Amino acid sequence: MMMDGFLKRFENVLDPFEDNGEAEKHARFNRIGHLDPLPNNANQFIWHFAKQAKWPLIGLLICGGLTGLVEAIMFTGVGWLVDAMEGTSPATFLAEHFWLIAGLLFVTLIGRALVLFAASVLEEQMIAPSFFNRIRWQSYRRIIEQSYTFFQNDFAGRLAQKVQQAGQATGDFVITILQTFWSFITFVVLTISILGAIDWRMSVVLALWSLGYIWMIRNLLPQIRILGRERANANSVWTGRVVDSFTNILSVKLFDSTRKEDAFVKDGFARYVEAVRRLCRALTTIRTAIAILNGLMMTGVGWVAIIGWQAGSVTTGGVAAALGLVLRLNQMSGWMMFNINGLVRNYGTIQDAVATISPLPNLIDKPDALPLKVETGAVAFEDITFHYGKGDGVIENFSLAINPGEKVGLVGRSGAGKTTLVNLLLRLYDVEDGRITIDGQNISDVTQASLRAAIGVVTQDTALLHRSIRENIAYGRSEASDEEVFDAAARANAADFIPTLRDPKGNSGYKATVGERGIKLSGGQRQRIAIARVLLKDAPILLLDEATSALDSEVEAAIQGNLNHMMEGKTVIAIAHRLSTIASLDRLIVIDEGRIVEEGRHADLIRRGGLYAQLWERQSGGFIGDLDREAAE
Repeated sequence: MMMDGFLKRFENVLDPFEDNGEAEKHARFNRIGHLDPLPNNANQFIWHFAKQAKWPLIGLLICGGLTGLVEAIMFTGVGWLVDAMEGTSPATFLAEHFWLIAGLLFVTLIGRALVLFAASVLEEQMIAPSFFNRIRWQSYRRIIEQSYTFFQNDFAGRLAQKVQQAGQATGDFVITILQTFWSFITFVVLTISILGAIDWRMSVVLALWSLGYIWMIRNLLPQIRILGRERANANSVWTGRVVDSFTNILSVKLFDSTRKEDAFVKDGFARYVEAVRRLCRALTTIRTAIAILNGLMMTGVGWVAIIGWQAGSVTTGGVAAALGLVLRLNQMSGWMMFNINGLVRNYGTIQDAVATISPLPNLIDKPDALPLKVETGAVAFEDITFHYGKGDGVIENFSLAINPGEKVGLVGRSGAGKTTLVNLLLRLYDVEDGRITIDGQNISDVTQASLRAAIGVVTQDTALLHRSIRENIAYGRSEASDEEVFDAAARANAADFIPTLRDPKGNSGYKATVGERGIKLSGGQRQRIAIARVLLKDAPILLLDEATSALDSEVEAAIQGNLNHMMEGKTVIAIAHRLSTIASLDRLIVIDEGRIVEEGRHADLIRRGGLYAQLWERQSGGFIGDLDREAAE
């Protein structure tokens, strides 16, 4: 316990959650602004983080050098003792060589232990828990700042793997350089100097060995670096496929009767196995080469030592010291080559991770962006155009003005552009031309955080966080009291089923966790939790994209009054294929191929006999019956 208390003093030297991005001053408190990007070059990436922990890393560098020095002294000391024993009688040995013995005992018992203890504290208390995780934390924060499109184009599991790998690989790389590699370099230099003092020919052998070792590093290790990067990428790909399968396990169970998912995952795994095999073949080649080189080095030094001893130029202790040093060098060089292999593989992993972590978000706040100020809630789409980068029209020269407090329904066939308009208003994408304003403020000129804080959203595909019911309801307003959370749940007609919930850990009611994406709840239950979340957030603008699609008619009727109450005094944009749910809104906007083709109240549009009337006629039980329509947006 005393040791634990002592070691804890070193654990807070580095803060794992510190971030050197300039915008951290703002982002930490109110999420305004963006953090500075991380370097997109592996060397600069490593140096960026090394500077943040310079004192512990300098300490590790010193300990690495002292470790090599202690190793050299201990093996050289064997030779000193042998010479001392040869020239002294046993009776007077201790008296005549007291300081030699005392010095070697100090180095062996105290000095070595102190150096190893200091290195262990630096690595295990300061660097591994905090430095590694600081890299992960800063990497996570850069990825989470990326645009919605970024996450649509990649596996969530692969992105998580990159964050994990970035911290581990960068930390291992720095520790290996400063402690292991530097200790080895120190030992090699001291060994060459010591053996040169015994017999200059030994230092020549070691110098030639050093050149051969460097040649192998320069010519054989680059291939390992490339293969290490390929292995890291293959690993993240197959991991991403596994996570994708697990995340969508219901679809896999329902539709994958021929086990195609196994083949998909196996293909990724097979590529990873092949990448590992290629890497291992290269490792076997270099291990064999270093074994041959070390054999030549030990034979050369041993031969010179014996010849020198026969000629009387090398003492018995000198032979013992030389053989001890080269045997230790053989052991260290093989171990060091393994570490250099790891060093190169880690460097490849860092390069691979940096390619994902470092790119600038393609949708960011302007440097002078200010928080959105919503006074009336007027929304305007002004001659906007958006193509999803495809070149073909999705939204073309679209204009729509929504008055403060007006309730507007967007109607049209699937693929007409309704959800696209909602996503553009939320600035999940930037318009290609034109502008969108709220109370006259261009949403491209305000901060994304303040924009989305002013809008409450309920979507058809409701995904909850794998947290408690209470945390999900209060996600948009974390400071809400329990009473406010309970009230929102009651108004969303969720208060009856929440007390019946249980999770595997024994939590119940509002403390029960909902599973990944809320999978433990039914679609209707998830929808009611999402509605409760929006009710609690109480934002001045509401976006309802099929907000009641997962509810049966009885439940929908039960909460309709609360929804109407929720919409009072707010600007509302609602999308629904079930037209009866939006027929009573102030105005209906009928969209087809990204353009407004009709607008007005329900009764007026029915009388006109246009597209809206056709959609209404094709409904069966309140749903659009167009079987030819594409999948919902």
